[in-house]
Amino acid sequence: MSYQSYNELETVEIATRFAASLKAGDVIALAGELGAGKSVFCRAVMRVLGVTDEALPSPTFAIIQEYDADHCRVAHMDWYRLEDVTEIEMLGVRDFFLPPWICLIEWPERAHDLLPEGTIHVDIQCDGDHIERRLITVR
Repeated sequence: MSYQSYNELETVEIATRFAASLKAGDVIALAGELGAGKSVFCRAVMRVLGVTDEALPSPTFAIIQEYDADHCRVAHMDWYRLEDVTEIEMLGVRDFFLPPWICLIEWPERAHDLLPEGTIHVDIQCDGDHIERRLITVR
């Protein structure tokens, strides 16, 4: 499915509808260039899942942020700074691919082969002609 977002609020609304269908064990791989809105999308998903932490920082430097939610736990990962599959594998990321976890991964292309079968892919593409517009594809 594809969605058009014309601003950050619409991206949050799309993420909110998307999150309603998630269950423990789901892995979501979010791809898109820097500034496309991956972290915005993730924060909206986490709020729907019941994450109540006041701050939901991007895990760019921590690599993995863990949260308690209503009926699951949430792992928010950012693989941007990691170099290769071996480095990512050493973090024990596969443990987060199973219940009770829902796993949100930004920059999954760093280790695409690590993603489990059934991973939900969310691609967020910027429209070069319209600074706020995004095409969000879920597959």
